Amino acid sequence: MHMYVLPRRISSFLYVLVFSDKMLNFPQFYFKYIPADVTDKQLKNNDDFVWAIDVPLTTGKFIIDVEFLDLKAASPGGGEPCSIWDEETTEKRSNATALVSLGRMLKESIHTDIKINVSDGSIGAHRAVLAARSPVFHSMFAHDLKEKELSTINISDMSIEACQAFLNYIYGNIQREEFLVHRLALLGAADKYDIADLKEACHDSLLEDIDTKNVLERLQSASLYQLPKLKTSCLRYLVKFGKIFDIRDDFNSFMQCADRDLIAEVFHEVLNAWKGF
Repeated sequence: MHMYVLPRRISSFLYVLVFSDKMLNFPQFYFKYIPADVTDKQLKNNDDFVWAIDVPLTTGKFIIDVEFLDLKAASPGGGEPCSIWDEETTEKRSNATALVSLGRMLKESIHTDIKINVSDGSIGAHRAVLAARSPVFHSMFAHDLKEKELSTINISDMSIEACQAFLNYIYGNIQREEFLVHRLALLGAADKYDIADLKEACHDSLLEDIDTKNVLERLQSASLYQLPKLKTSCLRYLVKFGKIFDIRDDFNSFMQCADRDLIAEVFHEVLNAWKGF
């Protein structure tokens, strides 16, 4: 016979007993589940390590595996018991579990109370989560605005895929590939709804892979969303690395429709580069 202890809820264990009758010509196995309450218990001597299990046991060897949900130790002289697991580990485990639950709320539409309408669809969300992550959303729901009365938010400048990525970030379950694909849309949403950590994450990511295919678009975004570090990196890539000549036609089209202040900055960077020769 083997007996295993598997964790169930935080208040109980699930005992799984597996019996093997060797007196028969072939083994037979019987499974029986015995739930048991888990209570706080002080372990001071050998007698305290005895647990009574109300189930008949056959003769022979058996194994008992016990997993502690928590285990605290105290000084022999007394004092407040402290967990043997450090607080940081406990906090990380708690935070990870909370994030998984939060992600499920969005993915499975658990008790959603607000609908977000985008250019090609709609997604359910939760007012409390949105308000906690964005002061703009908080203001929407706190005052007597249309969004509060109708339980809807209209974000017409986002696709449903980009909005899903936006919500996934807010709820803490965005995947890296999803983030990379929608970085520019997420940057716009972060700026619009004042989510500083998302804006910073997009900014840092956009700095990593500037090339001739995206430099002009990122330069425009850097100017629009006031990202000086990204702007400087794009200008350096274009001017100091001579990439203007590689994308001459696209650059000329960009200069015809770009913001005047941005055009002036580009010319200023070009002039400074020429002075160095």
